[in-house]
Amino acid sequence: MIKRYLINISEPSDLDLTQDNLMKKIAQALLTIAGLNLAGLHLASPVFAEEVMTIEITEGVENATPIAIVPFESPEAGLPVNISQVVTDDLESSGYFKTMPVTDMPSQPNDFKSIMFDDWKRMGMDNLVVGKASETASGYAIEFRLADVYKGSQLTGLRVMSKASSLRFAAHQISDVIYEKLTGEQGVFATRITYITVKKEGKKKRYHLEMADADGSNPVVLFSTSHPIMSPVWAPNGHQLAYVSFEEGNSAIYVQNISTGKRQMVASGRGINSSPAWSPDSSKLAMTLSKDGNPEIYIKNIRTNQFTRITNNRAIDTEAAFSPDGRNLVFTSNRGGSPQIYQTPVSGGSAQRLTFNMGKYNAGASYSPDGKMLTFVHQSNGAYQIAVLDLDYQQLTVLTDARQDESPSFAPNGNMIIYSTNRGHRSELAAVSVDGKIHKRLTIRGSEVRDPDWGPFVR
Repeated sequence: MIKRYLINISEPSDLDLTQDNLMKKIAQALLTIAGLNLAGLHLASPVFAEEVMTIEITEGVENATPIAIVPFESPEAGLPVNISQVVTDDLESSGYFKTMPVTDMPSQPNDFKSIMFDDWKRMGMDNLVVGKASETASGYAIEFRLADVYKGSQLTGLRVMSKASSLRFAAHQISDVIYEKLTGEQGVFATRITYITVKKEGKKKRYHLEMADADGSNPVVLFSTSHPIMSPVWAPNGHQLAYVSFEEGNSAIYVQNISTGKRQMVASGRGINSSPAWSPDSSKLAMTLSKDGNPEIYIKNIRTNQFTRITNNRAIDTEAAFSPDGRNLVFTSNRGGSPQIYQTPVSGGSAQRLTFNMGKYNAGASYSPDGKMLTFVHQSNGAYQIAVLDLDYQQLTVLTDARQDESPSFAPNGNMIIYSTNRGHRSELAAVSVDGKIHKRLTIRGSEVRDPDWGPFVR
């Protein structure tokens, strides 16, 4: 577990859910997996991935806020991580800021008293970040100050204590503080994402469960196999992942500790075992099982191993997700004739359809962190795109325009949604803001990337 030390400085300063297609797809997968060599499984201590994800802003907000991140003063021996560059990349990648190139800076002050505000005003900068790093007995102390150029005042200042191995995380923390101060929203640069990569090895494919910082840096392979894996999902406690693997010849749900690599199988009966989703307290998993015949939603208590059946309908019920307060589940069902989003109380009761007059296909929903919105895959004119639904006003907004988008997941601040998209017969990741103004593309060279899930705030 990574600990955070922040000290205030007070001085100035795909699923097609028709019955036939779903069963056909599952049957084909099971037949394919059954013929694979089970020796392809690999589970070891987490290792760094070979390729790093790159982020490209394809569309940002108009009139992005100008900000300059002055290179931080560093110890004579230098730093293993360029703190100011990480902060610059973070803020630039948000789509809300336009950072100033170092070569255009009129000076490079390292403390608040050295700032010549008139020079920065002439350059059109709204805000300025200055800082320095110094060695300590256990690592480094990074001090920074955020200044309002036009008022000539300090907006915030912090000292972050970090070990050498955690310097990049410390830089993300600094970015989060700056972002929150200037936008009013909590930043997510110090959070992590998980996803599946698929790489060709000769004529075969290898599947990797990977974890990385939110900017794609520090990618780590948590699990690797020659069999399909899918649907990774973070536990809200930030210490575990649940996912589906076919390594035993049939779908099974596993829970894995991201630090130790230790994992346990939590559902492996005959038929379908899919779509895990954590409860807010990380003690239970909702999942789709066909152990009693029809695909239904169940909840399993991880501590007691007890199952509770939630749905009981002749239709296909799948892709459940807990509400932030843990009282309700949303799920996908074709009980009305086409895949739609329903909500049901965890404590028991009838399901309520949420997607009326919103087309013939809405699937794979999850709640925003504040519970006010859902994101899911919406079909429009033959294309499968990412949409959000305002639950109070029943207003649907389609955010993307590709032909095949899937697996949307909210960032923990609710501002962005990460998802997978198919471009040029390859799957890659993308992200979009909930207002549709900011679009990002996240790619890993040489790999297909799919099934992303955005992790919680680091505790």
